Amino acid sequence: MSIWDKLKGELIDIVEWLDQDRETIVHRFERYNNEIKNGAQLIVREGQMAAFVSEGQLADVFNPGTYTLVTKNLPILATLKGWKYGFESPFKAECYFVSTRIFTDRKWGTKNPIMVRDPEFGPMRLRAFGTFAIRVNNVPTFIRQLVGSDSRFTIEEIGEQLRDMLVARFADALGEAKIAALDLAAHQDELGRKLIGLVNADFYAMGLEVASLVVENISLPPEVEQALDKRTSMGVIGNLDTYAKFQAAQAMEKAAENPNGMAGMGAGMGAGFAMANQMGAAFNMQQQPSPPPLPGALSFFVAIDNAQQGPFDVPALKLRISSAQITPQTLVWRQGMPQWTPASDVAELKDLFTIAPPPIPPQG
Repeated sequence: MSIWDKLKGELIDIVEWLDQDRETIVHRFERYNNEIKNGAQLIVREGQMAAFVSEGQLADVFNPGTYTLVTKNLPILATLKGWKYGFESPFKAECYFVSTRIFTDRKWGTKNPIMVRDPEFGPMRLRAFGTFAIRVNNVPTFIRQLVGSDSRFTIEEIGEQLRDMLVARFADALGEAKIAALDLAAHQDELGRKLIGLVNADFYAMGLEVASLVVENISLPPEVEQALDKRTSMGVIGNLDTYAKFQAAQAMEKAAENPNGMAGMGAGMGAGFAMANQMGAAFNMQQQPSPPPLPGALSFFVAIDNAQQGPFDVPALKLRISSAQITPQTLVWRQGMPQWTPASDVAELKDLFTIAPPPIPPQG
């Protein structure tokens, strides 16, 4: 310490901190031999708090404002020093300024995938990242737990520890939420709120709190993303009967792209034959005629809403006539008829339309 520094320290009568960077959380006021004059002015700006430490013991803490450092304003320090009737000479104590503003844009993310159990896909690994903001909410606890005697304490000194704690709690929040992987994107805000509650339980013990937290993205494993892409493609091309058919079509495409590859040709031909057999079987099923009615049973096909329905026996026809599904003009057909004919023109059916009772005669 030079003579000038000593003289400068003796002349200091204002204790303050001008925060000139965005990373410092705690700044210790430096002066020669840690001596502060009786009656010095303490200036604590908005977004700051000041704490005095005497011989390793935390003493008085000050909120934003301007204070004259005399015995009545330093009750704890006066007790520690044994000042019964005030003091005249400078006293030795360390003054720490603590920034209580919100430190924003802190990044967090999973270093390794988190294993979860999804109700649809089973066990799977997820990655996630986002941002959070923190602030000091308990100055004495923060100084005792993290700062110690450090003359300058920055957010980066605890950044890695905070991120690790947050990621660990994210896994807990994900397990408690029990949200399906396909629905995670729609519930990221909900996960963020749940995560704040879990993380603050740990941060409070260090004198910190999470002011805000954002889950920006939750990434699915590549194989799950591929399965989702294929499922979407199936819907776009017409919702094929089964996923196997779609896979067969893809195999044929890949084989066509590489005609010189014998393995590709074999796979493509096998998939093609399998798909052709499936489509042929479906086509044959569509071409097979409906089974004939039982011997002696009178049955008709009916044209309802421009679509062929049936065959229906007479009791079934009566039921549909009573519900007005079949009218005298409805076209019907049965084996042996040359063409579709209105129901009222068919001898076996015309009596079905005359079974309704006559109208009720007028009363009075």
